Amino acid sequence: MALTVGAFFGIMLAGVPIALCLCLGALIYMAAAGNMQLLPNYPLQMFGGVDSYGLIAIPLFILIGEIMNGGGITRRIVDLAMAFVGSLKGGLAYVNILANMFVSSILGSATAQVAIMAQVMVPEMERKGYDKDFAAGLTAYGGMLGPIIPPSVMFVVYAVLAQVSVSDMLMSGIVPGVLLTLLFFLVIAGMGFVYNYPAGDKLSLRERVKIVLGAAPTLLIPIVIVGSILGGFANATEAAAVGSVAAALIGCYWTKELKFKQMPQMMLRAGVYSAIVLFLVAAAAVFSWVLVYGKVPQAVAASIQAIAKDPVTFMLLVNVILLVIGTVIDGIPGLIMTVPILLPIAAEVYNIDPRHFGVVVVINLVLGLLSPPVGLCFFVAAAVTGAKPGRMFMVTLPFFIISCVLLVLLSIYPWLSLALVK
Repeated sequence: MALTVGAFFGIMLAGVPIALCLCLGALIYMAAAGNMQLLPNYPLQMFGGVDSYGLIAIPLFILIGEIMNGGGITRRIVDLAMAFVGSLKGGLAYVNILANMFVSSILGSATAQVAIMAQVMVPEMERKGYDKDFAAGLTAYGGMLGPIIPPSVMFVVYAVLAQVSVSDMLMSGIVPGVLLTLLFFLVIAGMGFVYNYPAGDKLSLRERVKIVLGAAPTLLIPIVIVGSILGGFANATEAAAVGSVAAALIGCYWTKELKFKQMPQMMLRAGVYSAIVLFLVAAAAVFSWVLVYGKVPQAVAASIQAIAKDPVTFMLLVNVILLVIGTVIDGIPGLIMTVPILLPIAAEVYNIDPRHFGVVVVINLVLGLLSPPVGLCFFVAAAVTGAKPGRMFMVTLPFFIISCVLLVLLSIYPWLSLALVK
């Protein structure tokens, strides 16, 4: 198995896409172990990995994001956030996070959200006197909400890997996502006091009402998605389908910026991204099969049990491991590589609820997108705004610290993740 692991990381460092690394790693294990009789099962394992009804939600959620972008919904959501908190001291910083929270309930992808919101928020914050690196870094942390507040592609992938309800996983992210937003607000309040951030423009009651009425229909999209799941009217896949229809109708008939001639191109982009994600899931199924066959989870479990004697210690140890992994590997590949090894240990040895474990895993890996040396979300924000990734990390370090505090709280108190799960 050591040869397989070494070959896997060697191939990955050579720049081969992670999905191909997983596929090749499985083949190398078969050859090294002299188990080529497993080869006929190879394509069956790949097919089995994506043979899940829950995975249909992924292209639908991605399509919702495409429709939202084309329909001018993002701008109206920013205006809505401005009406609520824009006049406070440091108002645009609050608006940045609140708008990201609203957008995350539609997009569900950290990098996509950062790319969109950085174009909208950073120039406006610069005009009001905010430091560009701080504005870009804050937007990157706002994008962290994307994979936590439903819909979330990462939660869908985790649900399939862990064989738990997709709807349950999506609901598990609501309370942690709202808590993270409130903690970010506290950090902004503290930093605003220290650095004397400017207050936003004051709006009259008439202007606020006009903005809210103009943007309110856009909130029907997350209400339809989350409400139908919470109310038991639809599962995650059905809710995503209804949500995409709602987004299209709002874009066409309310904002009137979405044209049906744009739909084929949107569907093509959604299809390409979905294919990438689903190929990763198929490759993960093969690699997980090899790990189980090689009894890797059992070996790792024995090592961890020697250190962690109780569930809380185990969860804190997992936080450290995943945060390190997340700094060098993107979210979904990191999920695919770690869940087959760590989840059986969490569930069978420490009796940890898989849904609670999934929330902690996803937040850790997303936080890794905001940590050196890779910090993918910072690089996305830098590419859009021209800010410097290294300085972005330093000026937004309090947000990293408060995110780690949330992870510790979630590790100690599982009910924070499971409060809305039936």
